[in-house]
Amino acid sequence: MKRVLAIILGGGAGTRLYPLTKMRAKPAVPLAGKYRLIDIPISNCINSNINKMYVLTQFNSASLNRHLGQSYNLSAAFGQGFVEVLAAQQTPESPSWFEGTADAVRKYQWLFQEWDVDEYLILSGDQLYRMDYSLFVEHHRRSGADLTVAALPVDAEQAEGFGLMRTDSDGNIQEFREKPKGESLKAMAVDTSRFGLSAESAKNKPYLASMGIYVFSRATLFDLLHKNPSHKDFGKEVIPEALARGDRLQSYVFDEYWEDIGTIGAFYEANLALTQQPNPPFSFYDEKFPIYTRPRYLPPTKLVDAQITESIIGEGSILKSCSIHHCVLGVRSRVESDVVLQDSLVMGSDFYESSEERTLLRQGGGIPLGVGEGTTVKGAILDKNTRIGNNVTIVNKDHVEEADRADEGFYIRNGIVVVVKNATISDGTVI
Repeated sequence: MKRVLAIILGGGAGTRLYPLTKMRAKPAVPLAGKYRLIDIPISNCINSNINKMYVLTQFNSASLNRHLGQSYNLSAAFGQGFVEVLAAQQTPESPSWFEGTADAVRKYQWLFQEWDVDEYLILSGDQLYRMDYSLFVEHHRRSGADLTVAALPVDAEQAEGFGLMRTDSDGNIQEFREKPKGESLKAMAVDTSRFGLSAESAKNKPYLASMGIYVFSRATLFDLLHKNPSHKDFGKEVIPEALARGDRLQSYVFDEYWEDIGTIGAFYEANLALTQQPNPPFSFYDEKFPIYTRPRYLPPTKLVDAQITESIIGEGSILKSCSIHHCVLGVRSRVESDVVLQDSLVMGSDFYESSEERTLLRQGGGIPLGVGEGTTVKGAILDKNTRIGNNVTIVNKDHVEEADRADEGFYIRNGIVVVVKNATISDGTVI
């Protein structure tokens, strides 16, 4: 895998994940109490013995840069590798920002071409899954393909939201359509049982969806980008162009857990699904294929007469006489007495406040970090460093689906109340 360079696409402005992307790039959004989304593709690369990685981003990249710098010194820990952020930049030759996935790679192709590698692995920075990319690359090499696309078997309802592939019995891609519907969708059905799915699974999932993960042979990638300067996106333009001109395109079927965390609803559900026992859809407890992140050297979590069920608690937290059910709590979470947390995601804090600081804050009319006494939170996301007062109720009492209350420190997306990073919710507030 030393002949492979990984390019991780950080995505656009992340509007569908707003307000979690209000102050951070989409790949820097916290995940599962202690990780960030970008840790997934980077860990997959490290575990696949691919240690040369570029991360392309252009929006709110400060926290992403800081996280990567503090987390991944690959030259010291994993051999002669690197993880480097490439931010969009305006130059006389390229006066615009990244305008799509292919455009982002094109704008830095001068750098990518300097590496003596055979393949380029194109990845997304906002997906949750565990994949050994070395098997993906080996499949690409064995098939002699110019481009290989990772394919996820999906049902008809899911299929309408993806780019779909129609393949022959050997996995060669014959046709590619972006988000087809109706008869156009039905025409893209294939027999997925020939890719190892059971008869029942193949019947339920007759479509192959592009995961937005590609292996390009060196010459193919740069030739496509050079000859089609107007093509901005791999899925919508570059792949159909490669098919049209006769390049050999292969599919690589991946029939395991994969979640595109593109919306607040999907992000919320993916996090809370991690609390399932005994078999969550995705597990961070795989010693052979670990997920890496920044080492924080925090103390253990302290529980004082707390009742906790079906939950994940990040290290360094302090939980008093509270009730927590089906929640994910991030590092340094602080929950006071008589609090009820249910079906919620609490991202924790970036720093501690001492007992003296908390007392002084209260005396001065302020609100300390964490969730205050007597508060109830159900079906919500509390972003980092939030200060929730005493006797607050956050339950979306009017069952609102969408709302923007930026001046009050929260938004509602997909019926989920999202309290923004660094926000303060006053004592007695009802949401």
